[in-house]
Amino acid sequence: MEITAVLGFAGIALALIAVPGPDWAYVLVSGARDHVVIPAVAGILAGYAIITGAVVAGLGPLLLAWPPALAAITVAGALYLLHLGLRTLRGAGQVPTAAQHDSGRRPRGHLARGMAVSGLNPKGILILLAILPQFARTTPGGWPLPTQLAVLGAVYILITAVVYLPLGYAADRVLGARPRLARLTTRIAGAAMLLVGAGLLLERIAGMPG
Repeated sequence: MEITAVLGFAGIALALIAVPGPDWAYVLVSGARDHVVIPAVAGILAGYAIITGAVVAGLGPLLLAWPPALAAITVAGALYLLHLGLRTLRGAGQVPTAAQHDSGRRPRGHLARGMAVSGLNPKGILILLAILPQFARTTPGGWPLPTQLAVLGAVYILITAVVYLPLGYAADRVLGARPRLARLTTRIAGAAMLLVGAGLLLERIAGMPG
C-alpha cells in the first residue's frame, strides 16, 4: 500500500473531522457539562470502527447502491440528533462541577450515546463508505483490499481520537471550571444538534419523489 494514498486520505479526513458537527457537539457537552471525556470519545471511535468493519466486509458498495438504506440511516441519525439536542437543552441548566460528578459518572451511557452519534452521523458514514475506498488500490503483489480498507479506517479513527480527546479535555478543564460558560456552551451545542437534525430531515424530505 502506497504511503501517498494513506497521507492523502489522512489529509482529507483531518480536514473533514476538524469541521464542527454532531461529534463535536457531543464531545463538548460531555466534557463541559458531564465532565466525561474518554467514554464519550471511545463511543464515537467505536461507532466509526463498526462502520469500518462494514466497509472491510464489503457492505459499503451495497449500502451506497441501495438509496433506501442510506435514507433510513440519515433519518435515524436526524431523529437521534433531535432527541439528543432536546435532552441537552433540558439539562443545560444543570452543570455539576468535576468534584460533584466524580462519584456519579456513568461511562456506559456516554459510550452508548457516542456510538449512536458517530454510527448515525451521515458525514462520517459517507467518508468511510464513499471516500475511503477510493484510496485503496488492487495491485499485483500489493496488500489485500480488505487490509488496505482496515488500515485507512484505522487512520480515520486515530485522527478522530487525536482531535476529540484534546477537545473534550479542554471543555472539561476550561469550560467545566466556569459554570456559566459551560451552560452557554451546552445550550449552543444542543441547539446545533437540533439544527443539524432538522436540516437532515428537511433535506431528506425535499429529496423524496413527489
